[in-house]
Amino acid sequence: AALLSSGAALATDSSTFQLRNADDLVRACSVPADHALYPNATGFCHGVLTGAYRYYESTVTAANRFVCPPSPLPTRTTVMNGFVAWAKANPKYMNEPPIDTLFRYLAETYPCRK
Repeated sequence: AALLSSGAALATDSSTFQLRNADDLVRACSVPADHALYPNATGFCHGVLTGAYRYYESTVTAANRFVCPPSPLPTRTTVMNGFVAWAKANPKYMNEPPIDTLFRYLAETYPCRK
């Protein structure tokens, strides 16, 4: 069975969250606060966003980074909501790999000044 949220089908069990493309990530990150899956979806989204960024941070030297967050750091919720809004305004990327699309957003929003 599926629940409908914002016009997108969500599985009733959060263990079935999948990241086949950016649209899947956007759907998980945009579950409404009053939806039964909100805590799981938000935790999943925060985990993906944080994990992807921490991997980038640990594997890309400071001199080669193209994403440089401001100080003070934005909250995970701020980044999540910004990513969702950006993605909805850029639907051409929704079939792209989710992490690639996340980093398109991050590079536009938090570019490094060199």
